[in-house]
Amino acid sequence: MPDLDVTIGGKVFTVSCQPGEEHFLRGAAQLLDAEAAPLMSAMGRLPEAKMLLMAGLMLADKTAALEDELRQTREKLAALEVRPAPAAERVEVPVIPVQVIETLAELAARAEAAADRAEELARA
Repeated sequence: MPDLDVTIGGKVFTVSCQPGEEHFLRGAAQLLDAEAAPLMSAMGRLPEAKMLLMAGLMLADKTAALEDELRQTREKLAALEVRPAPAAERVEVPVIPVQVIETLAELAARAEAAADRAEELARA
């Protein structure tokens, strides 16, 4: 069983974990340290037990809030899933007649020819 040194609130703790779970332990220790750091700066020196208790309670409070938010989101999702699908809406897409496309292409060709002619006259 591997032993890891983790730092929480400026104090180093040696903790054992199952092989392969080291990154989970490091992540959990970082979360706990992130909660302990403001406590240490606000309250100064705290006994280890109190610092760990307070940081743990703060994490538990955040976890409870997230679990409540997740529960509400799941309830909303469940309500949406049982709601009948909206009726299909008919959408009409206008189709441009071929004659209009051909006329626009002819107008574009005439405009290009007129521009070319204007350039020739300007050079002369």
